[in-house]
Amino acid sequence: MQDPNADTEWNDILRKKGILPSKGNSEDLEEEAEEEQPVLQQSIVKTYEDMTLEELEDNEDEFNEEDERAIEMYRQQRLAEWKATQLKNKFGEVLEISGKDYVQEVTKAGEGLWVILHLYKQGIPLCALINQHFTGLARKFPDVKFIKAISTTCIPNYPDKNLPTVFVYLEGDIKAQFIGPLVFGGMNLTQDELEWKLSESGAIKTDLEENPKKPIKDVLLSTVRCSVPTKKDSDSEDD
Repeated sequence: MQDPNADTEWNDILRKKGILPSKGNSEDLEEEAEEEQPVLQQSIVKTYEDMTLEELEDNEDEFNEEDERAIEMYRQQRLAEWKATQLKNKFGEVLEISGKDYVQEVTKAGEGLWVILHLYKQGIPLCALINQHFTGLARKFPDVKFIKAISTTCIPNYPDKNLPTVFVYLEGDIKAQFIGPLVFGGMNLTQDELEWKLSESGAIKTDLEENPKKPIKDVLLSTVRCSVPTKKDSDSEDD
C-alpha cells in the first residue's frame, strides 16, 4: 500500500481532488495528536488531588511512572494529615485516674500534648463545679487531655484546703498551677472563665475575645465613680 504522506505525483493529484488531506493538514493532525497525549495525562494527574485514599488505590493503573511518584507523595501527605486529625480528636471526655496511672497518663502523655489535671475530693462543691466545667471543655477541645483524680490517690495527705487544684502540663512539665478556692473565685466560676484562665497558660486556644470575668478592681472603681457626685451635681444641689 502506498504511503499517503509520500511526496509522489499520484498523491498530489489525490490531494487536489480532496481525496487525501493536504500534507500540511496531516502534519498538523499528527502534532495535535502528540500534544493531546500529555494534556490527557496531565488531566488524569490533576484528578488525584480530589481523590480519597481508596480511590487512589483503585485508579493507580491509569497513571504513568511520574504520576505514581507524585501520587505516592500525595498519599503519604494525606495519610499524615489523617493521622494528625485522629490524634487531635482522640480525647473529648474527662479521664479519671489514680496515682498508679499518673506516670503513663501525664508524664508519658506524648510529644506536644497538653494535659490538664484536676485534683478534687468528693463533697467539696467547687470541685464538683470544676469537674462539670471540665466535661464541657473536654468536648470543646478534644486535642487536649483533661483528667481528674481524687487528690489523695495522687498525692498522699494532700490538704483539703488546697482543693480544688488544677495542674497544666506539657510533655510532662508543669506549665501552670491553680491552687485553692480563691484562685477560682468561688462558686460563681463559669465555664468561660475557667476556659480563659486555662488559655492563659497556653494549654487551649480559646475563641473568647476577652476575659469574661471583669476584674474586681474595675468593678470597685466603677462603683465608686457612680457613688461620688460630680461637680455639676454639687452645683445643682447648691442652687
